Amino acid sequence: MAGAITNSLRLAKAGLVLAQHGVRFVPAGMPVPPPLRIARALTAPIRWISAPFHAGEPRQQRLANAITSLGPSYIKLGQFLATRADVIGPELAGELSMLQDSLPPFPMAEARRAVEESLGGRLEDHFAEFGPPVAAASIAQVHKAVVIDADGSRREVAVKILRPNVEKQFRRDLDSFYFATHLIERWHAPSRRLKPSAVVDTLKRSTELEMDLRLEAAAMSEMAENAAADEDFRVPQVDWKRTARRVLTVEWIDGIKLSDAGAIAASGIDRKALGLTVMRSFLKHAMRDGFFHADMHQGNLFADQGGRLVAVDFGIMGRLGHKERRFLAEILHGLITRDYRRAAEVHFWAGYVPPHHPVEVFAQALRAIGEPIHGRTAEDISMADLLGQLFAYTEVFDMQTRPELILLQKTMVVVEGVARGLDPELNMWVAAEPVAKAWIEDNLGPIGRLREAGEGASTIGKILADLPALLTQAQQSAVALNDMARDGLRLDDETMRRLAQERARQARWTQAAIWVGAVSLAILALAQFAG
Repeated sequence: MAGAITNSLRLAKAGLVLAQHGVRFVPAGMPVPPPLRIARALTAPIRWISAPFHAGEPRQQRLANAITSLGPSYIKLGQFLATRADVIGPELAGELSMLQDSLPPFPMAEARRAVEESLGGRLEDHFAEFGPPVAAASIAQVHKAVVIDADGSRREVAVKILRPNVEKQFRRDLDSFYFATHLIERWHAPSRRLKPSAVVDTLKRSTELEMDLRLEAAAMSEMAENAAADEDFRVPQVDWKRTARRVLTVEWIDGIKLSDAGAIAASGIDRKALGLTVMRSFLKHAMRDGFFHADMHQGNLFADQGGRLVAVDFGIMGRLGHKERRFLAEILHGLITRDYRRAAEVHFWAGYVPPHHPVEVFAQALRAIGEPIHGRTAEDISMADLLGQLFAYTEVFDMQTRPELILLQKTMVVVEGVARGLDPELNMWVAAEPVAKAWIEDNLGPIGRLREAGEGASTIGKILADLPALLTQAQQSAVALNDMARDGLRLDDETMRRLAQERARQARWTQAAIWVGAVSLAILALAQFAG
């Protein structure tokens, strides 16, 4: 009960901040239940008082200011929701996609304390020079420093340091997010298909990885191995000696940020080739390796002196299993080659569309998405638009949200924007076709079949080796089941007493939770309907 009240108060505070900025979180035209209409009326004074302070301010800027003021976890949540147009509507999703992960830096004294606590000794024991922060985001900030190697040579490095107490703040806010999504799923049945709690699950997992910088270092090392043969993409080297849970030290990249359009143009770098590299690098990492950089915005990508693409900030990474990679490759290849039947069958094979729907009807829906892109100019074809159209069919075909694809969808939209910023005429399908085709040939062609056969033989051998133990377990289970069938399932008196007490306790808390939930939903209306 205390947790429900605490979370309600936290959400109320967030609602007040959003209301003060005139933010509305419900798409226009969506039906409003009577209790929330009352709450909207109660928040009208806040809207009237705050309106003069935001007159003339763009809606996107008001939204960004409100979310930024709520802190790191809300910034991350906003970035995740930017990929869920099916949940929050395309207008709000578009506005959230412009949200920048940027906060004021924390003091140098805090940075020094973090380095010394993490690496031991004094900061000067590890770095010959240590400059002020050059970038500050919601979870960490980056400093430029210099180290002296054993041979006496000087080497420039980037030092990433977690914000003080950021772990505690995320745990607190994530608890509130779960509280809100569980209420939504319990009281609004249509939202269950969209799995709002799964969005928070993904946010939780990714932020937990982000807040252990040793894991980011490991991700960089793994991707560097995967991309070792890629001539147009590379990863900075990790300085493991100066890396710990809250401090990460890597090679300093002397390059041009892709966000600096003027510098890119002045450098003479082939913008079209660089845009193609951005798109194909992402697709290769996702399909070939099943491991991709999931935060590929312009600020995290550089062009080095040789024109190669260099990625930084590996805090958010995505993984795809073989099943998901096949799904992605087949869908891209099916839409490119206009083989809609095959693309539809892959949806059913992967379990994304329930079997009671005819394959032919779903293929017809995919045709409605794919055909308009053929015959159109390259700059008119948007991967983001196609994803939006596919989302529009999810409810019609009872498609469940796939949590493992949330990061992939998010990154694909971001990568498209970066690639198109370099080359507005980039044809997404021409860029994707050789990558998808290569994956299908490698994995579904003769070589792939032989590999699968070898893996199958290995699995059969393992099963045969474990067979005696499996037979013993089966015999023991059969005896236990026979005893239960003869004598019935019995519980001792103490167990029965505890079950009765627990049932009575849950009944009391359920009634209390209903009232708390009703109050919380009314409070959330501050965030949803102000403005």
